[in-house]
Amino acid sequence: RIEDTRNLMCSQDYKERFIAEYHQTNERVKKLSVMIEKFKENKLDFKPKCNISLLELQLDYMNKYLSILEARARIENVNLLEYELPF
Repeated sequence: RIEDTRNLMCSQDYKERFIAEYHQTNERVKKLSVMIEKFKENKLDFKPKCNISLLELQLDYMNKYLSILEARARIENVNLLEYELPF
């Protein structure tokens, strides 16, 4: 859950904020993926106002952003799994 990263986001340590950003983005990617799949299966309990192709484009860019964060983490020696987060 996003709220589980609140303390890390407020940290003075950029690595902790980086880890929180990664986990928040990853959680949002998972939720958007589920929403898109439910839409395709006609199982959403609401109708999105925007076109599904826009949501798919958003998901694509979010996945690319996650890949960039993972590359940066390797370069900057940030362990993205350093903190146990409940998601």
